[in-house]
Amino acid sequence: MSTATLDTQNRDDSKRFAKLIGPTDPRVDRVVRDKLVTARVGMLLRASFFGNLATRLKLVNADEWCATAATDGRNFYYNSRFIEMLKPREIEFLFGHEVLHCVYDHFGRRGDRDARLWNVANDFCVNADLKRHRVGEFITSVPCLYDAKYEGKSSEEVYDDLYENAEKININDLIDRMIDEHMDGEGDGDGDEDGQGKKGRRPRMSEEERAKVRDEIKEAMLSAAQTCDAGNLPAGVKRLIQQLTEPKMNWRELLRMQLESTIKSDYTWLRTSRKGWHVDAIMPGMNNTDMIDIAVAIDMSGSITDAQGRDFLSEIRGIMESFDS
Repeated sequence: MSTATLDTQNRDDSKRFAKLIGPTDPRVDRVVRDKLVTARVGMLLRASFFGNLATRLKLVNADEWCATAATDGRNFYYNSRFIEMLKPREIEFLFGHEVLHCVYDHFGRRGDRDARLWNVANDFCVNADLKRHRVGEFITSVPCLYDAKYEGKSSEEVYDDLYENAEKININDLIDRMIDEHMDGEGDGDGDEDGQGKKGRRPRMSEEERAKVRDEIKEAMLSAAQTCDAGNLPAGVKRLIQQLTEPKMNWRELLRMQLESTIKSDYTWLRTSRKGWHVDAIMPGMNNTDMIDIAVAIDMSGSITDAQGRDFLSEIRGIMESFDS
């Protein structure tokens, strides 16, 4: 089935929660914000990886443009009336849902895929991860996407399966069961320092800002991973952390090569080379400089463990013992 056909079938999506959009009721918002804060504290105790990443998101009321919830990697946008419909542990699940969208960089991986079907595939993956690892309580107060056959699969795999069966599915029914809106960079608001845009408008980010946010998320993810048991992380998260923490080349070998390249050597007749003795010739030897100037900087940011720090200091000591100082 072509993408064009998929985009045009049932174009008038029935927005199940559209009626929730409207002016904010301050009394409702105060109660909801307390529920959100309590949920994040609960996540810190029960699912520290997700709790740490959820806590870094700024809570922003979005009653006037968002019917459910959303995130841009820095803010957690919420509709107070939607949050009011959820149980406390379901709110934890919702936070985990937004966190995984950030960690998996779902918008950055979309490419030229159909946006609506890609968003549905993302939600199937995220919800399966959260349910399997018991992050919060799977949402039943409102419809929520889930299919056991998608557990452990990537968004690309789920998308391909949905695309192949596009004629058998009702895309609008799937969209109705999404518990958030996906920030794809096509907002109608102007960006500002907080990334919130003008009141009542969906915010947007420049590509430069999105790249910066991705770097912030990677650093926060590595820091959060150090506070939890690796066995409690989804397989996709483990793979990402492994890719970021296990270099392709041995840094010790790179360091040694760099040091040796700075050593100045020259030929000298004061030390003859033995390589020419068998041909009755006298060849000059090499005079290696034993003194080098070196400056060492150690990165001890949140992504570096104490064990890695000890390795760094051990290598520095090895350098000092190899050359005169």
